[in-house]
Amino acid sequence: MPGLAKIAEAARAQALDIAGLVAQGSAPMPERVRTILLLAPDEPRFWPHFIQSPEYRDGAPDPMDRWSLRIVGALAKELGAQPLFPFATQPPHPFYTWALASGRVWSSPVQFLVGARSGLWASYRGALGFADALNPLPKVAKPCDSCAQPCATACPVGALTPAGYNTDACHAYLDTKAGQDCMTNGCAVRRACPVSTAFGRDPAQSAFHMRHFHR
Repeated sequence: MPGLAKIAEAARAQALDIAGLVAQGSAPMPERVRTILLLAPDEPRFWPHFIQSPEYRDGAPDPMDRWSLRIVGALAKELGAQPLFPFATQPPHPFYTWALASGRVWSSPVQFLVGARSGLWASYRGALGFADALNPLPKVAKPCDSCAQPCATACPVGALTPAGYNTDACHAYLDTKAGQDCMTNGCAVRRACPVSTAFGRDPAQSAFHMRHFHR
């Protein structure tokens, strides 16, 4: 099977990043899979790459999911892996559990996933499941441990707390004039994370996801 360097090169060609590696025994896995590689948008390259795709341009529903099915499916075929997605299966694959098991993503003070590189913009377009074991990725420190944690107080309506997520309050705020800042630039809580700020995600991508969330 290919090594991590070749897998990373193939992923980068599609503006994707290896965001974490999950080894067998650290989390539940599909049958005949010993290693899972989580694939995330490689910012700031991802959005310009994606908006040139036929899925984005054809006007049909769910363009990013359809792009992910095509691209991750092709990568899996090229690399001899099983394609895995956080959608399109029932029950869904446990991406949240896999992310925590990777040692490069953690639960944040507001319960959203926080990535070592992506901050609160942590997200996954899919994963590659390999039948063989791969060498682990280098260990990294949890960014929240050395952070003032501005995310904890950034929500204008207090919808995100350690106790849970008040989605009704969030949606109600997004319908107001003040809520258009979140609609056009992305969730204020995610933007407050210092790691998120350095990630380079295009506000247009955040607006795209907010429209999908608040439709």
